[in-house]
Amino acid sequence: MIALFDSGYGGLTVLKPVMDLLPQYDYLYLGDNGRTPYGNHSPENIINFSEQAVDYLFSRGVKLIIFACNTVSSVALRNIQQKYAEQNKKNHTNILGVLIPVAEESIKKTKNKKVGVIGTRATVNSGVYEKEIHKLDSQIKVYQEACPLLVPFIEEGWHKKPEAISILKKYLRPVKGNNIDTLILGCTHYPLMIKEIKKFMGKKVKVLPSGEITAKSLKAYLERHPEIESKLTKGKSRTFLTTDDPVKFKSFTEKNFGMRIKAPEKINLK
Repeated sequence: MIALFDSGYGGLTVLKPVMDLLPQYDYLYLGDNGRTPYGNHSPENIINFSEQAVDYLFSRGVKLIIFACNTVSSVALRNIQQKYAEQNKKNHTNILGVLIPVAEESIKKTKNKKVGVIGTRATVNSGVYEKEIHKLDSQIKVYQEACPLLVPFIEEGWHKKPEAISILKKYLRPVKGNNIDTLILGCTHYPLMIKEIKKFMGKKVKVLPSGEITAKSLKAYLERHPEIESKLTKGKSRTFLTTDDPVKFKSFTEKNFGMRIKAPEKINLK
């Protein structure tokens, strides 16, 4: 079984393209909606929340966990991978993130070597996107902007309201002013506003969400690691978990992603 973990609904923008590309596997999705947004928490809290999720998911028999959350991928992934390294080696399991594949894709896409990043406060403060991009091309200039209000708007289902779009434009304006030609959506919630983002940024700017890029990266990863791929169950089951209201989760998912799902199970990670 493959599990995708996010602070809330954002990881669903990754789950859908992953399932579209690799439909044969069993999937489990965990949204920690009860504690979202992670981006406004301290690094210590984010790491602690992530460890709780990993322990729970492995207890459910998951073999591969994807942190479908840029905040978790930027703040907690390295610590978590190190902590579970021996266990993963022994059990042929692993924990992956969404950040590095997107950073690598931005390097391929940019022509003028100016890349923008919008994300949560925690993701932007970590500086991880800039670090990963500069590992491969130190000439690229990276312009980042924290957008702390977008996730709460999206989690409440208010992301199409004029107030949310007005705030989005305010966040994007300084990034656009740097003449970037590539924009990384450094939060998996943001693709739910991708039409508004593309409209404001203009046709000359390539907008990179995590979903499709992560799906292609996962496919390649499984081809390189048959020892993990062989342990994944292939029954096409879809399980959804939330730490908040299952009815609200089901309604949001079906309305925004067109997926008919069973009522999610409510769990407690604390």
